[in-house]
Amino acid sequence: MNALDYLILVLYFGTVLGVGFAARRAIRTSVDFFLSGRSLPAWVTGLAFVSANLGALEIIGMAANGAQYGLMTLHYYWIGAVPAMVFLGIVMMPFYYGSKVRSVPEYLRLRFNRPAHLLNALSFAVAQVLIAGVNLYALALIMQALLGWPLWVSIVVGALIVLVYITIGGLSSAIYNEVLQFFVILAGLIPITVIGLVKVGGVDGLWDAVRGSDLGEAGLHTWSGTGSAENPLGASWIGIVFGLGFVLSFGYWTTNFAEVQRAISAKDMSAARRTPIIAAYPKMFIPLVTVIPGLVAVVTVTGLGAETGDLTYNNAIPLLMRDLLPTGVLGVAVTGLLASFMAGMAANVSGFNTVFTYDIWQAYVRRDRSDGYYLRVGRLATVVGVLVGIGTAFIAAGFNNIMNYIQMLFSVFNAPLFATFIIGMFWKRMTAWAGFWSLLVGTLGALATYLLYAAGVLPFDSDLEESFWGAGVAFVLVVVVTAIITPLTAGKPEGELRGLVYGVGRADPGGEVLAGDARWYRSPLLLGGIALAISALLYLPVL
Repeated sequence: MNALDYLILVLYFGTVLGVGFAARRAIRTSVDFFLSGRSLPAWVTGLAFVSANLGALEIIGMAANGAQYGLMTLHYYWIGAVPAMVFLGIVMMPFYYGSKVRSVPEYLRLRFNRPAHLLNALSFAVAQVLIAGVNLYALALIMQALLGWPLWVSIVVGALIVLVYITIGGLSSAIYNEVLQFFVILAGLIPITVIGLVKVGGVDGLWDAVRGSDLGEAGLHTWSGTGSAENPLGASWIGIVFGLGFVLSFGYWTTNFAEVQRAISAKDMSAARRTPIIAAYPKMFIPLVTVIPGLVAVVTVTGLGAETGDLTYNNAIPLLMRDLLPTGVLGVAVTGLLASFMAGMAANVSGFNTVFTYDIWQAYVRRDRSDGYYLRVGRLATVVGVLVGIGTAFIAAGFNNIMNYIQMLFSVFNAPLFATFIIGMFWKRMTAWAGFWSLLVGTLGALATYLLYAAGVLPFDSDLEESFWGAGVAFVLVVVVTAIITPLTAGKPEGELRGLVYGVGRADPGGEVLAGDARWYRSPLLLGGIALAISALLYLPVL
């Protein structure tokens, strides 16, 4: 990078911090800081929803998956994201938004009991700092490859920038920066895709080159070869559909508060329901700028896929940027990747500070304090979350493909939560203690599956297959434990379940829809149905 590239980078950092200071003026209460006062329009929360997921983990990790697994990586988008995002908007947001909960763990407290609430709050906090560490490590890879900065310097500098604008401006700062970052990320990734395709002779040239690589013809298909685990992904269609498409996908998109928080901050019920559905439209086309560059890297970078060093799959995007992009364009691309890192980490940190403040500190440590007190605790929790994230970045450094690591985390933390959540939301007989024990046993079951695989006891064909089956194990355990515990314990009175369980009424009429959002073309059902149809059609050319 030269002076022009650095200038672009500096201007972007200045803009991000400026947004943080501007958002500070709107913060008067803790709800303003943690939930943007529940006042944002759907297009803002929708773009922030997809941008929060479009972190460095997504870009570095999915490009790594594209290089390692070929077009089978598309499953993470078309079956592993879009259906769950639509389900969240249509089915689950009325419960979240109508009950006026401030977080996902708070919903569990209302539906089940305080032990279930505390267990989920603690597990979520741990998961968020681990995932924040992944985003920090991904940033360090970029800075080290393109700027020559030492790993620890890259991690500390990036963390400090996020710390400043989240601490100052709260969730509003994070969300408006995520909208900006969405466009900056695309501006950085599109040149890599276009120049990379030109270098290999267009799409046809890329396809021919992939056929001649270690991926072979199998790298150009999504469902072919999934009758067994003999395919690049190392997973059968059962693991893909049930493990990824159902448990992992729905577990992440419907219960991960780092995402759900964006929808809860919307201005009314319709905007909240449309938030994840609006996000589904750009989400299904993101593979064009993540998976395609991964394929370009595998056919142009000699030796890519090493276990350690600069040629691991994680380095696919940084190596392409270094080798393909000219001055100026390189600055935009680096800025886009740094934007992706900050979007991902900001989502983790804003989710962490909300759950720590409301669901741990206020609920179990210091109750009945002033709103200003909890606002200060939230800012302090932001600092703590970032500092711990710096430490967990070095855990992520031990994985050849960080997406494999993150899928393992999702199978342990998100899959059992989703199973507990979905049963409790649709079966009013499920008791409070069934909720607690099923969540605990499901989490321990998924963790045990990973540990047995790591010890060589369970012979899965790949890390991803372990994640898919680990998620399945968690789901089954939750169902079994729920079926055993529920008849042995007393359920809650129906009056306490209003607005929390399907068919038991709404807890609060505050979920009303504003007049402007009631028009037919803003219907969540219509928008969701179109998104599902497009997602299914996109599979046809690459079956």
